[in-house]
Amino acid sequence: MASQLPPEFIVKIDYDHCRRCRRCVMNCSFGCMQFKDKVVPDHKKCVACHRCVTFCPESAITIAKNELAYKENANWLPEVRQNILKQAETGGILLAGMGNPRPFQILWDHMLIDACQVTNPSIDPLREPMELRTYLGKKPNLLEFTDRNGEVDLATTLQPQIKLDVPIVFAAMSYGAISLNAHKALALAAKRSGTLMNTGEGGLHEDLYSYAGNIIVQVASGRFGVHSEYLNTSAMVEIKIGQGAKPGIGGHLPGEKVGEEISKTRMIPAGTDALSPAPHHDIYSIEDLSQLIYAIKEATDYTKPVGVKISAVHNVAAIASGIVRAGADVVTIDGFRGGTGATPMVIRDNVGIPIELALAAVDQRLRDEGIRNNASILCAGSIRNSADVAKAIALGADAVVIGTAALVAMGCRVCQNCYTGNCAWGIATQKPELVRRLDPQVGSERLSNLLKAWGNELREILGSLGVNSIESLRGSRERLRGINLDEQTLKLLGIKPAGIGQ
Repeated sequence: MASQLPPEFIVKIDYDHCRRCRRCVMNCSFGCMQFKDKVVPDHKKCVACHRCVTFCPESAITIAKNELAYKENANWLPEVRQNILKQAETGGILLAGMGNPRPFQILWDHMLIDACQVTNPSIDPLREPMELRTYLGKKPNLLEFTDRNGEVDLATTLQPQIKLDVPIVFAAMSYGAISLNAHKALALAAKRSGTLMNTGEGGLHEDLYSYAGNIIVQVASGRFGVHSEYLNTSAMVEIKIGQGAKPGIGGHLPGEKVGEEISKTRMIPAGTDALSPAPHHDIYSIEDLSQLIYAIKEATDYTKPVGVKISAVHNVAAIASGIVRAGADVVTIDGFRGGTGATPMVIRDNVGIPIELALAAVDQRLRDEGIRNNASILCAGSIRNSADVAKAIALGADAVVIGTAALVAMGCRVCQNCYTGNCAWGIATQKPELVRRLDPQVGSERLSNLLKAWGNELREILGSLGVNSIESLRGSRERLRGINLDEQTLKLLGIKPAGIGQ
C-alpha cells in the first residue's frame, strides 16, 4: 500500500556551493541523504536532527518545515490528520520521544522572582560567598548536643545524607534508551560537578562502577539489572513508580537494541524485548512500598538514602505523603513535560499534570502534616534554565532533575525520534557506528560547563534576593510573584500576583 503521508520537512541544498564531499550522506543516520551524481534528499526520511546541517563544510544545507496548504480547520489540525493517516497505514500505536510538545501554559514563565533593594540590600556574588551546596536525605526536626568537659558533641543520629555541590541532578535515562558513551559522559560530569547521575531502569554497566559515589541506581518494575552489588555500587537507591512522560504505564526496550553488553547489564537474553510492567507486582499498597524500602535499606546496611520517583498526577500530594510515611528519604516528582526515549504519543500528550502545580501541592501537604523534614523533594519535568531551577526551589524543591537539557548539552536536537535507535548524535542509539560519534570526555565537559553556567547564574539570583545560600531559598514562595495567572492557579502555587506587596 503506497503511503499517503507527505514529508514533514523539506531538505534544501544549495548545489552552487555543495562540494559533493558526501559528508552529509555519511552523517545521516535516517537514510535521508543519498548520492546520485549529486546529493539527493529523500524528504520523507528527514526528522530534522540537523546532523547534516552542522557538518556541511559549505553550509549548503537548510531544513524547512513542509508548509503544505491544508484546508484551514482549527479542530482538524494538519498534525491530527497526519497522525490518522499514519495509523490508517500501520494499525499501530503512535510512538514519540522526549516530553509533551503541546502549547500548554508553561507556569515557570508566568512566575517572576522578587528582588531586594534598599531596606533589605542585595549581596554581590562576586565579592561575597554564595552557597549552592545542599543535602538529600531525611533531616531531624532539631539537633541535640552533649557537653562533656567543655567539648560539645552532636548527640542526634543523622540519617544518611548525600552532598550536592550544585542543586541539579542528572535524570534517570537507562542504558539501552541511551548509549553507554552517554552514560559515561553523565557519570564523569556528575563526578566533576559534585552531583549525581541516575542509571534509569537499565542497570549499571561495569565500566561505571568506579563512579559509585555519584550514581543513583534505580529499581523499577522490571527489576532489570538489580542485584546486591548494583544496589551497593551507588550513593542512593531510587524506586521508580512513575514517570512524567508516561504515567501509569510500563517501558519497552525493543529486542534489536538488546545486544550482548545490554543483555549482560540488564540480565536478560540478548535480542529479547525488555518489557517493564506498568505496576510493581509486589507493590499494591503503601505498606507494600514500605516493605520494599526497608528491604533495600537492609540490603545496603542502612548506609544510603532510598528515594521513590512518581509522576505528577491529580492526587500527587496524598501519594507523596504516603511515600514519606512509608520511609522514603527522597521523593522525586516528574511532571508531564518530562522526557523519555519512547512512549505512546497519546499518553505523553494527554496524561499527567504540570510539575509546578504538583511540586507546590506536595511541599504544602508535607508542611501541613509536619513531615516536610522527613524527606527531600526532587523536581523533574522540563527544567530548561537556571531561572526554572530557582523557581522550583522557591516552590519547595531541595534540588531539580534535568534530562532533556542534559541531552541537548551533549548535542541532542530534540527531533523526538529516540525510539527509532537512529540517533545521529550517538546518544539515543546502540548502533556502534553511531555511538562512537559521542566522545564521553567531550560530552562530560559540555555537561560540566552547563552546570557551571547555571550555578553562576543561581549565585546572581541569590545575590539579588539578599540571601547567600540555596537552602535559604527553599520553600520561600514569598519571593515569587505570578503574572497572567488566574486566581485559582495562584492559590494552588501559593504565590501572590505581581504588584501585590505585603
